[in-house]
Amino acid sequence: MSRRERELTQPVPLCWSDGRLNRDAVGWARRPIVRGNLRGAWPRKKRWEYWCVTTETHLVALTYADLDYLGLADLWFLDFASGREHHHAMAIPLAAGFRHAERCGDADVGFDQGGLRLRIHDEPNGTRLSFVSRRASGRVRLEGEIFVAHPEGHETLSVVVPWSDDRFQLTSKHQCRPATGELVFDGATFRFDASNGAFGCLDYGRGVWPLETTWNWASASGRVGERVIGLNLGGQWTDGTPSTENAFVVDGRLHKISEDVVFDYARDRFIDPWRLRTASGSVDLRFVPFHERASRIHLGVLRSEVHQCFGRFEGTLGEHRLDGLLGWAEEHRARW
Repeated sequence: MSRRERELTQPVPLCWSDGRLNRDAVGWARRPIVRGNLRGAWPRKKRWEYWCVTTETHLVALTYADLDYLGLADLWFLDFASGREHHHAMAIPLAAGFRHAERCGDADVGFDQGGLRLRIHDEPNGTRLSFVSRRASGRVRLEGEIFVAHPEGHETLSVVVPWSDDRFQLTSKHQCRPATGELVFDGATFRFDASNGAFGCLDYGRGVWPLETTWNWASASGRVGERVIGLNLGGQWTDGTPSTENAFVVDGRLHKISEDVVFDYARDRFIDPWRLRTASGSVDLRFVPFHERASRIHLGVLRSEVHQCFGRFEGTLGEHRLDGLLGWAEEHRARW
């Protein structure tokens, strides 16, 4: 199904003073110009920053999220060749101490509890990510610092998805942001730079969500011949709204896709190949995973289950042909 989506070009607040959706914010933008000024609506508000920095051989991901009744801080590292991974997560009741900026690009947040330290700090030309994970003994397992540049003029995707005047989401997805830095895991150093195709992806979210949620999300960044191409595709959660979160970026220029993307995959074997396509054929991709990351949270009647698969995309994306572009595709089901 295709959409007629409005492009936003001027800054606008997401909400009115009473916390209800400002309908003037509904649409999409090439820059993060919508201010996520959430109000009230406890416990339906959700705020998060998720960063994933990939190379052709390894990746690291950071999550800093406030779900109103719970705060989540998460650090995850994967070495593709060996399959070794490291995961350190903390859950804080009532999200005590969690703070989020209203504007994407104004982050200066940190977490330091239970042997896990994260910091996400936006600077004039990019974002600095730093992290430390310690054992109970105090010995460091994983630590690093990465700077994810935001080149001047580089376009990103921001979208406001309205389910109703009191249920809505602002998302800002950034692909193909060049990354430099390093981390040390159990004494081994892993570099992030242009030589190994290091790019950062940001998922910034601010919204008031319904109790039951299902979404698909796919993202990728990398070099395709002489060009740098990234994609952001979503499914299910935008059904029945005037918005999609579908777009791709080529050499810093965003191309919006105002069509639904169908995600076809085996729910009993997420590691099997996926198919992502639009009715028009402008997107027709095969995704071949090589690693599945599954996470589950159960808190009484509340629950969240995510299956995030990392792998490579091949096929048609607009006028471009992909053949092994690194990225991920996921399913998230929640009662949250």
